[in-house]
Amino acid sequence: MSEFEAEVKKAEKELEQSLVPVVPEEKLDDEFLGDLKMQAQEYGGKLQDAAEKAKVYAEEKLAWAGDKFKEIQSKEPRELVEDAKEYARQKPGQTILISAAVGLVLGFLLRRK
Repeated sequence: MSEFEAEVKKAEKELEQSLVPVVPEEKLDDEFLGDLKMQAQEYGGKLQDAAEKAKVYAEEKLAWAGDKFKEIQSKEPRELVEDAKEYARQKPGQTILISAAVGLVLGFLLRRK
């Protein structure tokens, strides 16, 4: 027996040892599809719950923003300036952060054009 034939025999033995018995296809498909259906239903429920929560949150924030917009519309410009000055006196750190954020957003918007 040549060296090549010995290697072929060795490879055949290793292949035979690594083979796994085949499960009937029907049984495998039923179990696999059943698991997939259960997971799909579970994820569908979670997705629906998340969408409902997002909708409620968006509605609440939209209502709040609408109220604030109406409140701002009802004020005179001088009142708005005075309110802004008072807020800056009471919370200077937040005022600086808000100003920086607005500056960054405006910078990105103007740079795009």
